[in-house]
Amino acid sequence: MADLPAVAVHPGNRDQLRAWDGDGGAYWAARAEYFERAVARYTAPFFAAAGIGHHDRVLDVGCGSGGTTREAARRAPAGAAVGVDLSSAMLEVARRAAEREGLGNVRFVQADAQVHPFPAGSFDVAVSRTGAMFFADPVAAFTNIGRALVGGGRLVLLVWQTPAANEWFREIAGSLAPGRPLPTPPPGVPSPFSLADPDRVRTILGTAGFGEIDVTGVAEPEWFGRDVDDAVSFIHGLAGWMLEGQDDDARARALADLRRSAERHLTEDGVEFGSAAWLVTARRAA
Repeated sequence: MADLPAVAVHPGNRDQLRAWDGDGGAYWAARAEYFERAVARYTAPFFAAAGIGHHDRVLDVGCGSGGTTREAARRAPAGAAVGVDLSSAMLEVARRAAEREGLGNVRFVQADAQVHPFPAGSFDVAVSRTGAMFFADPVAAFTNIGRALVGGGRLVLLVWQTPAANEWFREIAGSLAPGRPLPTPPPGVPSPFSLADPDRVRTILGTAGFGEIDVTGVAEPEWFGRDVDDAVSFIHGLAGWMLEGQDDDARARALADLRRSAERHLTEDGVEFGSAAWLVTARRAA
């Protein structure tokens, strides 16, 4: 078993560290522009909900390659933005991008937000765009994030709705794993869909000390590539694990199915599938 990087994580998050600071995170880092563009349609509603002000101090949880952190820094020129993530490869991409843009009020830290010792009351806003669904103990994680916020500080999350509500997942899984149930972990297990139940989100955040909790549905096309070949290559690299256990003929049929799906979803802007998310807002108790 490979040694873990020297970053403090909760024991329950060690598998996440291995994945995000391993091959998985490296793939995301190498294709950072793709992942940023994939969810770009959510940028406007996400930042409208965050309401970041000129002097705000912003914490970006699960910042990945730092697109949201850099945008937060641009919106708070007299404040600051700190992005935290488990992936050293993605954080390096984020740092280089911030340097190219000349952003002096942004910083990136490799950390597990569930246990990282953020200074109490050091942020006005905490945000996370599809990065908050992977905690082993979400109540502990959001309690820790809440401590880092000032009284009345704002929390804004974008999290995926159920697999059934997300065409991108149905189409990919239906092509690469035909005839199998959608490969979705049970509720409560860290996964892209662990916060898909609004009632569970409200319970977690309420227990963690947040109030004024609102969960609003939003839906936008999600981008997967410039053309069919580009999208098939990108999706294969992202979800090729679904092909495990299949023989060569089955794999060939699955990839041909994926290509047909990409062809059906080719638009003037590239290959796009439907997606649905929850926009979650809350405030730390004053």
